Amino acid sequence: MSEPGLALRLATAQDLPFARTLTRRGMLTYYLRHDLLWLDEAFDVAWAGRENWLICRDAAVLGFISLSRDANALYIRELHVSEAARGQGIGSWTIDQVFALACQERRPALRLTVFTDNPAQALYLRMGLQIVGQDDCFLRMQRPCPR
Repeated sequence: MSEPGLALRLATAQDLPFARTLTRRGMLTYYLRHDLLWLDEAFDVAWAGRENWLICRDAAVLGFISLSRDANALYIRELHVSEAARGQGIGSWTIDQVFALACQERRPALRLTVFTDNPAQALYLRMGLQIVGQDDCFLRMQRPCPR
């Protein structure tokens, strides 16, 4: 699927405040609902240990994705699109890009975790991820790469 002008650009330390604010804005409701504590410092530590990409259309930054890896999978740790850019296929495009990367790297699967009450899980299901488990307030989802 090709979206005109969309690209992933490697994020830098200067992009951390944008990513933290976008994540907090999108996730704070879930944290409160599930009695979890949001800590900016915890986000910052996680950011430093992951591979972070900005989702851009031409010069505009629309969101970001945060990745990690192990022998079992490529993991989407964060995927956030700004409210103004939602509903335009940007999340689908991003997941397509990351799934292609997982398969190119010969990872067995693409995996992510999502709050059980987050409507984004409908997008993930449409993109071929399946629910493979549940922990407390989270669903574990994955899409295997073809062998």
